[in-house]
Amino acid sequence: MQFAFTEDQLAITDAAREMLVEACSPADLRRLLDSGEEIDSARWRTIVEMGLLGMLAPEDAGGMGLAASDLVGIAEAAGYVALPEPLAVQAGVVVPLLAGLADDRGWLARVIGGAPVAVAAPGQALVEGADRADALLLVDGDAIHLIERDAVTVERVESIDPFRRLFRVDWTPTNATRIGEGWQDTADRGALIAAAQLIGLGQRCIDLAVAYAKERTQFGKAIGSYQAVKHLLASAQVRIEFARPVVHAAAAELPLGTLASRARIAHAKIAAGEAADLAARTAVQVHGAMGMTWEVDLHLYLKRALALRQAWGTPAVHRATVIDRITTLPTGPATTFASELVGAAA
Repeated sequence: MQFAFTEDQLAITDAAREMLVEACSPADLRRLLDSGEEIDSARWRTIVEMGLLGMLAPEDAGGMGLAASDLVGIAEAAGYVALPEPLAVQAGVVVPLLAGLADDRGWLARVIGGAPVAVAAPGQALVEGADRADALLLVDGDAIHLIERDAVTVERVESIDPFRRLFRVDWTPTNATRIGEGWQDTADRGALIAAAQLIGLGQRCIDLAVAYAKERTQFGKAIGSYQAVKHLLASAQVRIEFARPVVHAAAAELPLGTLASRARIAHAKIAAGEAADLAARTAVQVHGAMGMTWEVDLHLYLKRALALRQAWGTPAVHRATVIDRITTLPTGPATTFASELVGAAA
């Protein structure tokens, strides 16, 4: 079986990555922090104009009709730059949710056009970006509710990541706001998109540490020339390289909707979270005492990694899914990694 990205997939990902790296540098992030602004409106317009928000929307709805596997590289790039704008969640979670509804009440086209819709992560009390969203997708049991921003009250809760604005939302579910049911697919997509971003964040932490190790000298030599530093960075890079294909495989199997495919997504979230955590902590160690201060750009990515590891399902929640798959479906060389086979048995 050929498991590789196509030329078209790579071209879209490369174009998006180049734009994000150029438009969202550490200096840009610090400018936003200093000004108190939440997002860069010019950067968001570029994202919208490139059509990235509609990648997973059907072509007849104005989208590209692509799959989750086409988006993971772009989500990874968004993580790599710690993008403040909600590209990954809007394109990877909100758009598929709206596209799957019998009646999206016109919101799918609005989201593709750049109107932000905040989405509640199932099982978590806080909603990211609720204050500036035009509408919110909220959970009530298994029901999906779409409610406009003016109809809810929000209260800010401080996040470890200053670019991740979290809010408690006070609202009342009604028959008028209910637009569907079933949150499993949304939860899976959210975990997958978070995992892809964690891979990008981990890679950025390693890249920053490598660059610093080449410049910082001690006893007349760059600290990167010492074996101890090399081994630390190599171990972190290996963890990233082993986690990345798990995320890609989870994206490919997402449409199956089986316990096995959900366990693959859970595995991806766990592996990506552990890899990003190791990369961030290793980068802090390589930076020495400076690594503990906000003056080092590393903290912009460290904080996002710590936040995303707990978002869209904690490690404990995803471990429970993996355990469920192991204890209820066949395992072994022929079935453990064959989602279609074990899916048929589920």
